[in-house]
Amino acid sequence: MAWKQWLVGAAVGAAVVYAIRSASKPALLAPEQALAMAKRALGGPRAIRGSWIQSAPERYEKNGLAYTVYRGGVCRDDGDDEFFINAYTGAIVDAKPLS
Repeated sequence: MAWKQWLVGAAVGAAVVYAIRSASKPALLAPEQALAMAKRALGGPRAIRGSWIQSAPERYEKNGLAYTVYRGGVCRDDGDDEFFINAYTGAIVDAKPLS
């Protein structure tokens, strides 16, 4: 009987540890939400006529720091820009014109 109580206790403990770890991880933004944030940040006076974003986050390094980002772009009449937006916070990590 003691081993059954031990198994139940171990299972409950594992469930609690799993719940705490999953609750403490920050959630990724939805790609559509990140795209909307990027369009607001990059819009400015030039009208955006199209935009895109990759739905899978990727690793991006800038200035020796590693970020989890979504890669996307905006299209304008005078040129297109590519951007990298932090997948957790929605902050623009980098933006550059496409040639």
